[in-house]
Amino acid sequence: MRSEGVDEKPEDEDFAAFYEQARAECLRAVYAAVGDWSVAEDATAEAFARAYASWRKVCKHPAPRAWVVRTALNTHVSWWRRRRREVAWDASHDAEDRSPEGSEIDRQVMQALRALPARQREVVVLRIFLDLDTKTTARVLGVTPGTVMTHLSRGLAALRAALAPSAWQEPVK
Repeated sequence: MRSEGVDEKPEDEDFAAFYEQARAECLRAVYAAVGDWSVAEDATAEAFARAYASWRKVCKHPAPRAWVVRTALNTHVSWWRRRRREVAWDASHDAEDRSPEGSEIDRQVMQALRALPARQREVVVLRIFLDLDTKTTARVLGVTPGTVMTHLSRGLAALRAALAPSAWQEPVK
């Protein structure tokens, strides 16, 4: 029996608060992983819709934000696989960087992230962007903590090499 004037259940209010707090952070993390702002928006929206549909389960997850990001990345992979079968791929389909001003991720960082293998990029996004611990990251990705540490180490080394000027390089005169 519903009382008048009350349309929302407590779960709806909990989800709405979670969405407000997590949306921007999750979107940035997905954008960092996929490299295309519009694809990241679509995948993140789909992931939040799935989170809402399963909110009773998701709210008990040890890292609901990571659940949303992982779901968005899985959605992106599914989209990419379908798209690959439907359209012959060439360089014109590669994503341009169409991120809006508020995406808060430097273009050089995005280029360096795109150059990483997918698993390293996912680990960096979850560990650095979402600030998850190693065990939670491992659980979300379905790998061992040692694998997370290996991918994080290799990914950060590649990012440092791509972003930091070489100490032994002579300045151009």
